[in-house]
Amino acid sequence: MTNAATGSAVDRTPEATLSADEARRIALRAQGLLGAPDRRGGVRGVLRHLGAVQLDTISVLARSHELIPYARLGAVGRKTVESAYWSGTHAFEYWSHAACVLPIEEWPHFAFRRRAYRLRPHWHHELPDGVYETVVKQLRAEGPLTATELGGAKNGGPWWDWSAAKIAVERALMFGEVVCVERRGWKRVYDLAERAVPDALLHDDLDDRECLRRLVRLAGQSLGVGTRADIADYHRLKGEQVAEVIADSGLVPVTVEGWDKPAWADPEALAALPRGRHRTTLLSPFDSLIWDRARTERIFGFTHRLEAYVPRPKRIYGYFAMPLLSGGRLLGRVDPAREGKTLVARQVSLESPKAVAPMAQALREAAEWVGCDSVRVERVDRPELAAPLAAAVA
Repeated sequence: MTNAATGSAVDRTPEATLSADEARRIALRAQGLLGAPDRRGGVRGVLRHLGAVQLDTISVLARSHELIPYARLGAVGRKTVESAYWSGTHAFEYWSHAACVLPIEEWPHFAFRRRAYRLRPHWHHELPDGVYETVVKQLRAEGPLTATELGGAKNGGPWWDWSAAKIAVERALMFGEVVCVERRGWKRVYDLAERAVPDALLHDDLDDRECLRRLVRLAGQSLGVGTRADIADYHRLKGEQVAEVIADSGLVPVTVEGWDKPAWADPEALAALPRGRHRTTLLSPFDSLIWDRARTERIFGFTHRLEAYVPRPKRIYGYFAMPLLSGGRLLGRVDPAREGKTLVARQVSLESPKAVAPMAQALREAAEWVGCDSVRVERVDRPELAAPLAAAVA
């Protein structure tokens, strides 16, 4: 890490020059994947550290919001994960990078997004008069309730053919009048925000600029170092929103060797070189370390795409290919499945023979975590590594 002439964030004079390797290690530490994990903080500590944990409907080994703390803490119980998110007033679900679990402390800082939704209330579905008020009244009297309990989630057509009650309660969620207090069989359970959000946090007092400044700072801390586009993508802000506040966010401008765009870093991340133990683990495609595909390619030299929605004949790596992280590098990927008590590695891609041992370790640990007692390897992209991998997981 080379110090340069310092200057204000306004004139963007870099405060340090980082090598590509230093930037990679800073990113890993910021994401909780380098150094000793904070086991005392547990799953809630991981959530606070990352600032957002993405939700997704796909469940292969487990759902993505379970895989993310597992990658950092190891075999934490899946019921423990769910309880950490949904019991008490520690978290809320809202639109961030996508649908995400967020620390409850950040409720005030999404006021800018709630206000924006209120200004365009009919973005996808028209809503009959009086339905919104009826749904809120029912939640007040009977909540917490699912959309089905509110009158039905669908009209009987495709999945997006929502009922009026579902449209109304989702609109109330976006407006901040309602929150999702848990997931029950993957259905959202809704309640009034006034009951679910602590009084001290239940306000929209912060103006847009203060909200954006806070979220930019949080994104910078969670990334360690990133370009303006990286920082914007973390909570899906617009580039111009980031540009407006980044000079006042507390992040400092830096140069990263090999990056063709200016970068910004958390000053605490620059204070000490990252050291400690690297995690060996499988990553959800929705893990915040790799959810930004362009950043993943820039930092790790690793191209990854989710192929769940790609027609089967056109898939290269499989339905839910999970990258293998080991030694601070992405060394391959595996498309897993479960058959009874067997974890099936349907398709394995390995960067080199050095990836065999960590892939075997990651598969064995994942199998044990989800209650499987054996691992079967079906296909390996490098045939000469199939036998060594099969032997290593046996």
